[in-house]
Amino acid sequence: MTDRFKAAISSGADWEDTFPLRGVDGGYRWFLSRAKPIRGASGEIENWFGTNTDITELLEKEQQIRMLMMEVNHRSKNMLTVVQALARRSAQHDPEFLQRFEQRIASLAANQDLLIRRGWSQIPVAELVEAQLAFLGKETREQVRVSAGSEFELSPRSAEIIGMALHELATNALKYGSLSVPEGAADIGWDQRGERLRMWWTECNGPAVTEPGKRGFGSTVMRDIPARSLKAEVSLEFAPKGVSWQLECDAAIASGLH
Repeated sequence: MTDRFKAAISSGADWEDTFPLRGVDGGYRWFLSRAKPIRGASGEIENWFGTNTDITELLEKEQQIRMLMMEVNHRSKNMLTVVQALARRSAQHDPEFLQRFEQRIASLAANQDLLIRRGWSQIPVAELVEAQLAFLGKETREQVRVSAGSEFELSPRSAEIIGMALHELATNALKYGSLSVPEGAADIGWDQRGERLRMWWTECNGPAVTEPGKRGFGSTVMRDIPARSLKAEVSLEFAPKGVSWQLECDAAIASGLH
């Protein structure tokens, strides 16, 4: 701390740091300290103006909130585990359903971890994408190209909705689509044009695609829920060359600023 303070004084730069100070009673309390140079007419530093603000109680409250959020996360994951156990008992004769169900639970858990790490605040799209593609493993992950547009942060609710859709797309690609073969590839990206946010997932070089004969819960997650919850325009095409998905919505709605 002393080295950083001396460096700021030597360079004439504003200084800010947080550290404990010992009181006359021997106990320590945390302070946010700042110092700013006061310059004269010639531009030379004539004085420094500084403040020490006791933030001990603020830090303690932040720590309590973090611990509480970690506990909530732990308990919600325990609840998800219970739901998984019930699903196993209820779907013993349908292993395919059970596998997809557990994958969706894992997707929710990944979103939960990301939200907790971010303090249940805005989630950068890039972090959400990486969290939802992590289950693919290193080799398959390398088949997915991320076309990152400008930085954009989603609200917690938007992150949950879009995260589930991305997980469903990646799972389907791994099982039936372009990620099921070594030569296959997928492109995921996003950009913001004016007041609109656009995201897409496009597959190529995989097995020939045919549209499912009936709509299942997967299409609801990929298309219907985002369209309804985010007031988005969502397209999901099963072209022979590969699945193509696109979402476009008001950026203010996606960020939670609407």
